[in-house]
Amino acid sequence: MAQLCLQGLTFFLSYAILAAVLGMLQFGYNTGVINAPEVNIENFMKDVYKSRYGEDIQDDSVKLLYSLAVSIFAIGGMLGGFCGGMIANRFGRKGGLLLNNLLGIVGAVLMGCTKLSQLYEFLFLGRFIIGVNCGLNTSLVPMYISEIAPLNLRGGLGTVNQLAVTVGLLLSQVLGIEQILGTDEGWPVLLGLAVCPPILQLVLLPWCPESPRYLLITRQWEEEARRALRRLRASNQVEEDIEEMRAEERAQQAEATISMMELICSPTLRSPLIIGVVMQLSQQLSGINAVFYYSTLLFISSGLTEESAKFATIGIGAIMVGMTLVSIPLMDRTGRRTLHLYGLGGMFIFSIFITISFLIKEFFGYVQEMIDWMSYLSVVSVLSFVVFFAVGPGSIPWMITAELFSQGPRPAAMSIAVLINWMANFLVGIGFPTMKNSLENYTFLPFSAFLAVFWIFTYKKVPETKNKTFEEILALFRHGNGRGSLRDSRLYGSMEETSVSKETDVSGMVESDQKL
Repeated sequence: MAQLCLQGLTFFLSYAILAAVLGMLQFGYNTGVINAPEVNIENFMKDVYKSRYGEDIQDDSVKLLYSLAVSIFAIGGMLGGFCGGMIANRFGRKGGLLLNNLLGIVGAVLMGCTKLSQLYEFLFLGRFIIGVNCGLNTSLVPMYISEIAPLNLRGGLGTVNQLAVTVGLLLSQVLGIEQILGTDEGWPVLLGLAVCPPILQLVLLPWCPESPRYLLITRQWEEEARRALRRLRASNQVEEDIEEMRAEERAQQAEATISMMELICSPTLRSPLIIGVVMQLSQQLSGINAVFYYSTLLFISSGLTEESAKFATIGIGAIMVGMTLVSIPLMDRTGRRTLHLYGLGGMFIFSIFITISFLIKEFFGYVQEMIDWMSYLSVVSVLSFVVFFAVGPGSIPWMITAELFSQGPRPAAMSIAVLINWMANFLVGIGFPTMKNSLENYTFLPFSAFLAVFWIFTYKKVPETKNKTFEEILALFRHGNGRGSLRDSRLYGSMEETSVSKETDVSGMVESDQKL
């Protein structure tokens, strides 16, 4: 702990990060909470429909209503994620998070009152509003943490985003079992507990400072930025941080008001934007959401009993938490790119093993010894798949998108990347059941193909951002793209004013990242 303090992890910085990542815990909890009480919610919908219309609703219609309750969360997430950059610039990172908690409270109260009101429309509206809340969180929280963290701890502290998501997922899985809240009486409480993270954040976050980068570069409030840095670093020696921000500001003055359309049209910024988008896709199209949403079904299909399958699903959540904790110190030691490659490679291998376990059941299902062995292979493969997800694709896409851009284009870039992430999340959630029915035992092969493509892309195109300043990361793309427009030359031209020694360092880094 003393060593971490020497590296810059102060008590107040830890407190600020804890307060902020409650937004990501909210995201994780609401991603997983709807799965356990599926039967209870469907029974409630049947009862309400019969009391309204005096006749039974068809099973297909109930399934459609339930799938709407699941998927409308992602639709809200798309809207929230897309608005994240605008909210961050208008109200600040901290200010945006505080306002967003009001949405979280309203959404959770609506879901909690669904059964009491006998209106399943409350469930749809509550899930949509909580989706907007979580979409904003996935944009604002990584942005805030990347901007308050010291350079040498930015990777490890960025991983805390994914740790909070996994804790939220595990919490929803544990509370959702039948022995606790997974009952006809308990499921509204289970959904309504989503009110706790926003209330807690409303209590804790006001004591935290606004992002110093936002204060200095966006608002031009230098004294407030210095005050915030002194509190975060527990030191009066903040000139190095101020100078780094000033260098970034000088280099990026022309892009202070960059819009999403300007970001998309800029040849120089297009490369990091594509990388940010593909990194988000590598998280969602890896197949991990298929595992999260349908893990119990996967385990039952592999030969486990229903009770064993439910506890194996909780094991997934526990492993996610454990492996995310392990990856925190590795992030700044090994590097983002290397860990992402390990993660994607491991997921590719074990996605093949998942397919093999399904095929073994089909062709050797009549041999009891083979069924037992295959069940073991399936569980190990799925859990290993989750382990490698936690090592790389779980946390790195959120972090690296914020790192690839400087203060000007960062909010717009985060909005685009988060929108793409939620769109892919929605498509996987909606499309996986149909894909499973069509492909049967070969369901995971498309994910295997995606993982192979993402591994090649990461190896060829993604730079290492470990221990690089935002200015140095941008310099990599400036050197790698000689076709910048006039506006791009204004964006990057002032970087020539940086010191010769820094230019030499950057040149060395460019040589080491020739594959860009």
